[in-house]
Amino acid sequence: MATFLEIRDLHASVGEKEILKGVNLSIGPGEVHAIMGPNGSGKSTLSNIILGHPKYTVTSGDIKFKGESILPLPTDERARLGIFLSFQYPTALPGVTIGNFLKSILKAHRGKDTPVKEFKAELKSAMSLLDVPDSFIARYVNDGFSGGEKKKAEILQLSLLKPILSILDETDSGLDIDALRIVSEGITANRSKDRSILLITHYQRMLNYVIPDFIHVFADGRILETGGKELSLKLEEQGYDWILEKAGMK
Repeated sequence: MATFLEIRDLHASVGEKEILKGVNLSIGPGEVHAIMGPNGSGKSTLSNIILGHPKYTVTSGDIKFKGESILPLPTDERARLGIFLSFQYPTALPGVTIGNFLKSILKAHRGKDTPVKEFKAELKSAMSLLDVPDSFIARYVNDGFSGGEKKKAEILQLSLLKPILSILDETDSGLDIDALRIVSEGITANRSKDRSILLITHYQRMLNYVIPDFIHVFADGRILETGGKELSLKLEEQGYDWILEKAGMK
């Protein structure tokens, strides 16, 4: 089966400090992959590098999307190819309403304005998935939002853009039980055989709602272990020490 995302022996640094130390990862169409691991292991760094954050320097290896290397491409071009990143800490945009913001990103993504009637229908459908009121659209993007509202706004963008590959960086952080369920249902609604998800999380609880095909344990800048849903349950029970010991890191 063809892959959407192919990462091979990826090494990357910030200044003189090496963060990624040989990452290998393949994500096929329709697959959901979860990355778990200790703080500071490089999980968020990996997501930023896939989208081309200028802070990081790729020193060796490659990232291919649908068979072509994306390393030479700037972030906006990677996004137009169909890669989406949901941030752990979304930025507030005072003065910019969610409605206008969503219209703008759709135009940038599709290369043309979406007819008003069509836009409203798509927006209403996405909002119903996330249980957000009509007043939400008139609010400024992430300005004064709770953690749950910020994450709902991110998944609202995801639902409208319909990216080929969604990278969700700790979308469960700061969510209460109800918000976690609603956001997770929104993510699950975006699963399809033609769209894939890379979910970065600390906690097994989100994986009760968004069931992954593969779980990868990330530590010291690389993937140390890969398994199925049962791996997350073992991590919840035993932590990461057994994996670190297995890799000779403890």
